[in-house]
Amino acid sequence: MVRSYIEKPNCIILAVSPANQDIATSDAIKIAREVDPQGERTFGVLTKLDLMDKGTNALDVLEGRSYKLMHPWIGVVNRSQQDINKSVDMIAARRREREYFQTSPDYGHLQSKMGSEYLGKILSKHLEAVIKSRIPGILAMINKMIDDIETELNQIGRPLANDAGAQLYTILELCRTFDRIFKEHLDGSRPGGEKIYAVFDNQLPAAMKKLPFDKHLSMQNVRRIVSEADGYQPHLIAPEQGYRRLIESSLVYFRGPAEAVVDATHFILRDLVRRSISECTELKRFPSLQAELTQAAIEALERMRDDSKKTALRLVDMEASYFTVDFFRKLPQEIEKGGNPAASTSDRYTDGHLRRIGSNVSAYIVMVSDLLKNSLPKAAVHCQVREAKRSLLDHFYTQIGKREGKQLSQMLDEDPALMERRVQLSKRLELYKQARDEIDSVAWAK
Repeated sequence: MVRSYIEKPNCIILAVSPANQDIATSDAIKIAREVDPQGERTFGVLTKLDLMDKGTNALDVLEGRSYKLMHPWIGVVNRSQQDINKSVDMIAARRREREYFQTSPDYGHLQSKMGSEYLGKILSKHLEAVIKSRIPGILAMINKMIDDIETELNQIGRPLANDAGAQLYTILELCRTFDRIFKEHLDGSRPGGEKIYAVFDNQLPAAMKKLPFDKHLSMQNVRRIVSEADGYQPHLIAPEQGYRRLIESSLVYFRGPAEAVVDATHFILRDLVRRSISECTELKRFPSLQAELTQAAIEALERMRDDSKKTALRLVDMEASYFTVDFFRKLPQEIEKGGNPAASTSDRYTDGHLRRIGSNVSAYIVMVSDLLKNSLPKAAVHCQVREAKRSLLDHFYTQIGKREGKQLSQMLDEDPALMERRVQLSKRLELYKQARDEIDSVAWAK
């Protein structure tokens, strides 16, 4: 138990040993030497000098010949058990101790450096010197603790005002802080916004590449759709209705990637909302406001997703509503280059003819795919990303403006743990400041 205290570098060791025993066997000196081998912190004290056998003394120890310490040995004579039983007070005991050293033939020449009073003075001077040497480090440590506490207090926030105007101002300031962090994610100052570009550049092309156009434009399916489009009237030059049905049924497949782009953008924006909420440290002290703000932002994103999805699907439907005129104008020319039109009329279901139809439709689908790869990201950015940056919390601001003081107070109900933490930090801060002032006064005292 003693070791746990004296091994600390700031501890002064008082190694007390009885004078009527061999100093070489002193447990106090042994332990002190283990934890303080240089002896910089160790003061040797010899007791029971008055109980040594006649003809013996402890001068070899007190004068540092038998066991030398960095600090001189000090002898003391304490009250005996008999003195304690007789209730001899400390004043009388100190007077008898002084008389002992003054009249002792062995220790008289050391009387000015012996006794409990001298030990107290030596320890006080040493302690004062140690404290003065430690003052710069202690002040630096206290100042750092004060800075850390003030920083944490600023993070968790100071106590709130009670009037509705101040509460509304606090709520709006917190909302603006969250909105700023959210925009920084989108603009690249913080990570996360780059995932939206990855959707446009990687996921959308990959999704379109996986669409089953090869199966849909197989010879068997082309034959079926073209035949059904003819009805009982065979086509003459080009199976226009067959082409239209093939293209329209092919363009339907683009609705899936169009919705997927919108949904992927929505999920990224929603994740950025939650991340921005968590990074807004000021919001952590108000769980109710944090929950309402999160819900309001996500609901706004959902409205934007619905609008973006309508726009994206409308772009696909627009491609299916009106085909590029030049595409159809080139078809008769391609037939003429292919040979005798009469032959194609009589052999309208030959493999070569069906392959040509499938190839023409495929070329048109590729052209539309390239257009949608550019237009769908634009729709998502316009309807979701830019709109989120512009008006994510507009509806929430409108709702807050309608609330009364009591409702605003409910939004600013702090976490009890944070309130308790603020009280503890404030008390610690006051104590550290008092300690700093007192240390400063001692350091500058003459």
